[in-house]
Amino acid sequence: MENRCGWAIKDALMTKYHDEEWGKPLHDDQKLFEFLILEGMQAGLSWQTILNKRVAFREAFDHFNPEIVAAYDEDKVNELMNNVGIIRNKLKILACINNAKRFMEVQAEYGSFDSYIWKFVDHQPIINSFTTLKEIPPKTALSDAISIDLKKKGFKFIGSTIIYAHLQATGVVNDHLTTCFRYAEILKGY
Repeated sequence: MENRCGWAIKDALMTKYHDEEWGKPLHDDQKLFEFLILEGMQAGLSWQTILNKRVAFREAFDHFNPEIVAAYDEDKVNELMNNVGIIRNKLKILACINNAKRFMEVQAEYGSFDSYIWKFVDHQPIINSFTTLKEIPPKTALSDAISIDLKKKGFKFIGSTIIYAHLQATGVVNDHLTTCFRYAEILKGY
């Protein structure tokens, strides 16, 4: 049996997410947008809750196409508020629409959101070497700086802890434990 980060062994969905996605450097704008939306939706909740609703989120939010989400109107907001498959928090839903608009502005300014987010680390992932989950911080100076910059650009639900989770999920930061089989795989580019 392969050694994994402790949080990843709670259930099959978490294990699959850990083994196939979390911490792998991501450069696809639509997927980066998806994680930005999902991390914002997670605020105050567990990632397990979000993963359990991820398929419903994808369907409800038009597969996280920022152009479509940016154009959502009041009718669509009401539809989302009545969708039992997702988190029905009006402030978070409105933040998703706002963030889709801001996301496209960042794309226009930098060529892609990928170029924007990865410039903070000179386009190279930060490789940490934690041996226990207790060592992993909830936020860092990097996530503070990105959060501040995104807030200046008008993003909502984008605090430092949310941003750090986004950086971990999208592989900007490798926070797999050094004892985890994915740590070495990601270093090799898998």
